[in-house]
Amino acid sequence: MSTTAAGADPETWLAARLADVTPPGGPRRRERLHPVGGAWVRTADGYRLLNFAGNDYLGLATHPAVVQAAQQALQQYGTGSGASQLMSGYREVHHQLEQELCRFTGRPACALFASGYQANLAVLPALVGPGALLCMDQRVHASLVDAALLSRARVVRFRHLDLADLARKLEIGPVGRRRVVVTEGVFSMEGDSPSMEALARLCHQHDAMLVVDDAHGFGVLGEHGGGITAALDSSQVPVLIGTFGKALGAAGAFVAGSSTLIALLEQCARTLIYTTALPPALAAAALAALTQLRRADGPRARLARNIAAWRRLAQQQGLVLQDSETPIQPFPVVASEQACLLSQALRERGLLVPAMRPPTVPEGASRLRISLSALHDTADLRQLAEALAACT
Repeated sequence: MSTTAAGADPETWLAARLADVTPPGGPRRRERLHPVGGAWVRTADGYRLLNFAGNDYLGLATHPAVVQAAQQALQQYGTGSGASQLMSGYREVHHQLEQELCRFTGRPACALFASGYQANLAVLPALVGPGALLCMDQRVHASLVDAALLSRARVVRFRHLDLADLARKLEIGPVGRRRVVVTEGVFSMEGDSPSMEALARLCHQHDAMLVVDDAHGFGVLGEHGGGITAALDSSQVPVLIGTFGKALGAAGAFVAGSSTLIALLEQCARTLIYTTALPPALAAAALAALTQLRRADGPRARLARNIAAWRRLAQQQGLVLQDSETPIQPFPVVASEQACLLSQALRERGLLVPAMRPPTVPEGASRLRISLSALHDTADLRQLAEALAACT
C-alpha cells in the first residue's frame, strides 16, 4: 500500500495510486481494433487477429438488416435523444422496442436504459433499502455489487450456484424482512447458469423476490432467444434484466416485469431519471436484431453448432474444459502472470483471447475467457484448439 504523503503533487499521488491498483501480470490497456469482416479484427498497427474476445455472440452488430435499421433511425431521429426519458427524450422507437420486449419476454411492462450497468444500478436501490436483505451469488457482476452497496440493504453472498447455501442465508433476520435474491442467468466469467426452476421455487418458499440479470443469456438461450428465464413466467421471475450490447449487437439494456415495477423505476431509478435516454438509432438496431432471433436457421443455430464443434475439437486436443454450453468457454490457468503469458502467446499466433485475472475473477482462478460467435467457422475453432494445445 502506498504511503505517499497527502500533500504530494497530483502526478506523484496518481502514480502511487496506479501502482496500488495494477494487477499482477501488468496493467490493463485499451486497444484500438477495427473489424475487417467475419470474426477478424485489425489492430492499429495493421496486425490481423481472429477475435475470441467479444460478446457479439450472434454477429448482429454488422448484420445488414440491423445496420440499415440504425441508419434509417439516424435519418429520422438524429444522433441522440437530447434529454432523459422523463423530460423529452422518449421517442416512438423506444416505445416500439419496449412493446416488442414485452412480447418477447412475456412480461407486461418494460423500461429501457442506456447500458446494462445503469439498469442494474437502477433496480436494486429501487427495490430495497435499509432493513431489507439482499442475497447475491458470489460471482455476480460488478454492477450488481455496486447496486447492492447503493441500496444500503444488508447484503449476504451465497456460494456460487449453491441453493442449499442460499436457503441458509434466506433464514437470516427476523420474520417479515423483505428478501431479494440476485443472480445472473449466464455468469459472464464461468459461462454456467443456475437451475432457474429450482431457484424460483426456493425464492417462493422463502417469500423472496428473484432478480435475474440475463445479460449473457438473452438472445442466446431459450425459445427464440428469450433467455434463461424463457420457460418461467413473471410471477416466478418478477424482475428480468437484459442487455442489447451482447447477443443483439447494439448497446443499451432493459428491465422487464410488472407495470408496478416499471412505475416504481420511473419514480426512483436515478439512472433512468437523470440520464439522457438511449439513442434512437440503438433502439432501432435492437428492435431489428430481435427479428433475426426468430429465424430457424439464423445466427442462433450457427452459434449452437460452433459451441458443439469447439468442445469436440478442444477435447480432441486434450484440453480440459469447464462445464459450459454457452458462448462463454473459460480455460482455467490459475495464476495471473501465467494467464497473461498464455494470452500473449496466442496473440503471436494471430488469436485474440483475453486473460481474466483478479479482481475480475477470484484469487487463484485466473483464466482465458474464450468467447464464441456465430461469425466463427470450424477452421477458426480448429486453429484456436491447436494453438491452445501447443501453448500449454
